[in-house]
Amino acid sequence: MQSDENLQSPNAANSESGVNPAPSPAVETETINEAPVAPAKKPSNWSGKTIFWLGLGSIMLALFGALGSGWGLWDFQLGYQLLTIAFGAGLLSVLGGFLIGWWARRKGKTAARPLRWLGMTLGGGLALWLLSFAYTERTVPAIHDISTDLADPPQFRMLEVRADNLDQIPGENEPEMKGMNPQQRWAALHQATYGDIRSVRISTPVAEVIAKAERLAKVRGWEIAVADPIEGRMEATDTTRFFRFKDDVVIRVRPTEDGTGSIVDMRSISRVGVSDLGTNAKRVRGFIADLAGTNPAG
Repeated sequence: MQSDENLQSPNAANSESGVNPAPSPAVETETINEAPVAPAKKPSNWSGKTIFWLGLGSIMLALFGALGSGWGLWDFQLGYQLLTIAFGAGLLSVLGGFLIGWWARRKGKTAARPLRWLGMTLGGGLALWLLSFAYTERTVPAIHDISTDLADPPQFRMLEVRADNLDQIPGENEPEMKGMNPQQRWAALHQATYGDIRSVRISTPVAEVIAKAERLAKVRGWEIAVADPIEGRMEATDTTRFFRFKDDVVIRVRPTEDGTGSIVDMRSISRVGVSDLGTNAKRVRGFIADLAGTNPAG
């Protein structure tokens, strides 16, 4: 039987004899350094930005033209020209936005939608708003002097009526108006479009009517030139919001036959322009209704 010493491993024997065992062959490992992957760039949104700034720019240009004219920086006709350019920019933002979207779908790409649709909304909204004025201009006569009494319009005394008030009344070459003078053409056009604007009777004394008219004018922000309860007359100036157009107003109040009530007439005239786009008629209707207490919203 062999002893435990004879069963020792060769390495153990060599170790006891002072001989170090041969080292095991090293296994070579190759280190692979991977290059960092750059993050993918987002696709350019130049088309959406272009449409957005075109739509927003159309609104800014419209405000710039209107407010600049109102502040007296330039004539209102230049302001109208800027509005025309703004309308074109707004319309272009809508057409360009649809064209870019169509082209992107055709190429299988995704067009940037949020900015593009926002720009189209801004530009399209402005274009529709300006189109509403163009439509109104075609539906109302090109006059700017509105009165409840066509035969005997209330006259201004403190405020001066523009010198060219009846110089550009249309219809001179129309067969039904041939031979009419400007005053007659104005009355005919006025009656055909604003036949509902007439004198009103109020069961209130003249002085009280003038006092109420003065209060209503102050609430509206009108600049009152005179309010005479004895004579029964009030003159004031209303200034529009953006272009700051000034329209002059005169209220004439006369007593009824028995002296207990009042007959109220009103006249509103624009200082500049040919057509008022129905602004003066709207002003007269609203003020008379509030004065007579017949306006549901008043």
